[in-house]
Amino acid sequence: MSLLPRPAFDPELHALLAGMPLVERMDEEILAQVRALPSPSADSLLAGRRVVRREVDVPAEDGAVVRLSVLSPADRDPAVPAPCVYWMHGGGMVLGDRFGQIDIPLEWLERFGAVVVTVEYRLAPEATGTSAVEDCHRGLAWVAAHGEELGVDPGRVVVAGISAGGGLAAGLCLLARDLGTPAIAAQLLICPMLDHRNVTASSRQYSGEPGVWTRETNEFAWRTLLGGQAGGEVPPYVSPALAVDLSGLPTAYVDTGSAEVFRDEDVAYASGIWAAGGQAELHVWAGGYHGFDAQFPQAELSVTARRTRTDWLGRVLRRTADRESAGGGGPAAVSA
Repeated sequence: MSLLPRPAFDPELHALLAGMPLVERMDEEILAQVRALPSPSADSLLAGRRVVRREVDVPAEDGAVVRLSVLSPADRDPAVPAPCVYWMHGGGMVLGDRFGQIDIPLEWLERFGAVVVTVEYRLAPEATGTSAVEDCHRGLAWVAAHGEELGVDPGRVVVAGISAGGGLAAGLCLLARDLGTPAIAAQLLICPMLDHRNVTASSRQYSGEPGVWTRETNEFAWRTLLGGQAGGEVPPYVSPALAVDLSGLPTAYVDTGSAEVFRDEDVAYASGIWAAGGQAELHVWAGGYHGFDAQFPQAELSVTARRTRTDWLGRVLRRTADRESAGGGGPAAVSA
């Protein structure tokens, strides 16, 4: 298969990637093998951090349980309401758990004193369609209902996620807007997985050879999540790129790499928010491949991407706090 011309990887990232296992495609057998690999325990991921952890089970309507981990700074003043980051992990909707890429929001816990709540949404193929985004909404509704108990400022709740989790964060904002609750101050979408159609130029560019996340693995993940749904039946809460109306959404941060499958759908989503009169900050990191800053956080490009993202979040949290102290409008009106 001839490969289309495409942006090259950042040289430092390319060298780091050389020793990593890559795949071109995925199927049910490979998925089972990857799921069987050991993953770091929560205790090991939190070791050395001054974090208090609490586990919460939120019942779903179908009898399932949505597990939340609430991570709070150990030295926080309980009398001062804290911002909250509601985190959704990556894994293509088929892999991972609530501690995936948890080092990213833990930076914000340490920097801003944020309470981090991470959600164990159900994965495909065991749960398909809207199950995952509904799990995320159910968990966020619990946070909103228990904000005082958690010491969370209800006007400074930010939803954030990476890859599949970024897509869920976008879908969650659409769902919360349409249902009228709960309030979300901002959405932070890291290389989000937004479009099941796989029709962009970037999806075709990163195809036909092994990679971190390819067109072929993306097709498998979406097919597994949709569980046989026809294209016209897919709701925008699942595939946010389908949303016709992007008005009334919280301010957004969208970042992606120039050298990845999701580049074009992510750029289009930010553009759609602007076209609807909303606020979005978009960064396309030259030479960044999918999830580069999560995989190699010490690379120069990764350091820049993570610092820029954190600076944006800091501005949002400060401006939201300023608006509340001045008696201003709701969180969705905040810009950055």
